[in-house]
Amino acid sequence: MTKDKALEELFLAQKPKFDDNTEFMAKLTRRLDAVEYVKQQQEATIRRYKMAMIVAFVVGIISGAVTIAFVLSTPANVPLFTFSVQNAWLLWLTENSRIIVATALALLISLGIISIISNIQEIMSIRTRLKTPL
Repeated sequence: MTKDKALEELFLAQKPKFDDNTEFMAKLTRRLDAVEYVKQQQEATIRRYKMAMIVAFVVGIISGAVTIAFVLSTPANVPLFTFSVQNAWLLWLTENSRIIVATALALLISLGIISIISNIQEIMSIRTRLKTPL
């Protein structure tokens, strides 16, 4: 309890001086500029995250639609590939070949779309770096 009183008295005894000198104003301006820069960077990052979420949603819709169209267009009772050897693992693979191929197709479509978008973003960032002088 006495430590709290001692701290309180210490803080009350301090009387900060504020001078209207140019050095103080220059430091304050630099700090405010730094805060504004960080704020702009955070807003840009949030915009990129939002765009990435929208792109991920669209990629999911497109790959899902293509996969569903593929699954519905192939006959349901006919496996996509068969093996002449009767092995339990190969028999399971034959029975689930439609699901495996549909999953692989969806993953490949998603990977392709993501890589195309990544390449476009990289090209755009290189263009902006080349346009801005250092």
